[in-house]
Amino acid sequence: MSQEITSRDFVRSLYQNRLLLRRRMIGAQQSTTMRAVFHPATTIRTQGRRVVTMLSTQVLNCDPTSISFDSPTSEPKITSQDTLNSLSIAAKTLTDLQPVAFPTETVYGLGALALNSSAASRIFSVKGRPPDNPLIVHVSSLDMLYGLLPSSFQMPKSYDLLIERFWPGALTLLFPSDTNTIPPIITANQPTVAIRMPSHPVARALIALVNAPIAAPSANSSGKPSPTTAEHVRRDLGGKLSVILDGGACGVGLESTVVDGLQEDGNIRVLRPGGITVEDIQESLREKIQDPKLLPQVLVHRRDYQDEQLEAAPTTPGMKYRHYSPTAPVILIMTTSPPQNVVPSSVGSFLLSVKEGMQSSASVKIGLLTLTNSKLGTLVLPVVDGVEWCRYELGPVDDPSVTARRLFDGLLTLDQRGVELILIEEVNDTNEGLAIMNRVRKAASEVRWITF
Repeated sequence: MSQEITSRDFVRSLYQNRLLLRRRMIGAQQSTTMRAVFHPATTIRTQGRRVVTMLSTQVLNCDPTSISFDSPTSEPKITSQDTLNSLSIAAKTLTDLQPVAFPTETVYGLGALALNSSAASRIFSVKGRPPDNPLIVHVSSLDMLYGLLPSSFQMPKSYDLLIERFWPGALTLLFPSDTNTIPPIITANQPTVAIRMPSHPVARALIALVNAPIAAPSANSSGKPSPTTAEHVRRDLGGKLSVILDGGACGVGLESTVVDGLQEDGNIRVLRPGGITVEDIQESLREKIQDPKLLPQVLVHRRDYQDEQLEAAPTTPGMKYRHYSPTAPVILIMTTSPPQNVVPSSVGSFLLSVKEGMQSSASVKIGLLTLTNSKLGTLVLPVVDGVEWCRYELGPVDDPSVTARRLFDGLLTLDQRGVELILIEEVNDTNEGLAIMNRVRKAASEVRWITF
């Protein structure tokens, strides 16, 4: 093993870059004139012809096991020179106000400096992201978090408990936005900002080395399934950004859970279910708050309450637009009791009729995302003239965490195999299943009920 390298010397080597960045940030805040933003993929029209300049994308390996932290506030210790070199290239790219794709424990993120509007704007241009879809800000320490918050803000007790239990980790919290610090492009002009501290060593090390918060949505074209490997990112965004850090497959596989605990009633509102389950949040609060009268409720948006104003002007990603959709259309297959006005089809007749519904005389590939040991997952698929079935297993019925890790990879894998339709089986919407079904319902263009 190579000699241990602390990040202090490396951070010192970035000092000049940070001074330049700070001058750029101050200039951007003080300027009242419009400035041109040069995006990684620039379209130029010359005499009626369109020329697109594509970047050469580097995929740089990072070994997460070579990175460690002594405490939540410490600098990273890196024992691999190759990993440090990769991180240094990514950090330099960020301080040059260009985006970088990097792994987190949830999904791969497309990151840029959160406190610089020009840098953040490149996220939107690379993804094709609507400007009214806010970004999540990622920090590497509590000190960095506190530096983003208004001085008058008093941390709710529930937030203290959730941070103690789940940070670093897949939990995003909503905070009041300090408009003197957070650019409006990050919050989509909303009064709050979503912040989390990732637990993935590569993500935390990158933020710590740059010594600045990083805004990062998932590293995919807007509306597509989120990437859980560097190869997913390369296939989608290769040529649109210069650096992808490869830290292996993501351990959680779904985006973070987003929580709003700022309301006057003190209750916890789950705006987007994700890597931290509702059950985990409830249990963590019950462990620390013994008095039932003081215990906040944990309410899930669209399950326990509705908020049309929030859906029209969301404070967090994943609430307004269609997401997670592969190229092939997706049909959600439900095996639970249907609504009163719906007559379910037998599984056999449904599968035999799928090709007819596609109105195609040619041979077609149809993908299935099924649970390993469910009735649908163990079903012998019928022989249908002109149909090639392509099955991808999501994992066992009783372990939704496996399904969470495999969902996006399944959608992207079947897409790459050229299927023309994807059928995906429902899962029980408890624990990780709540977040899984949230993504599946957004991806699906149709829902069908079947019986066995």
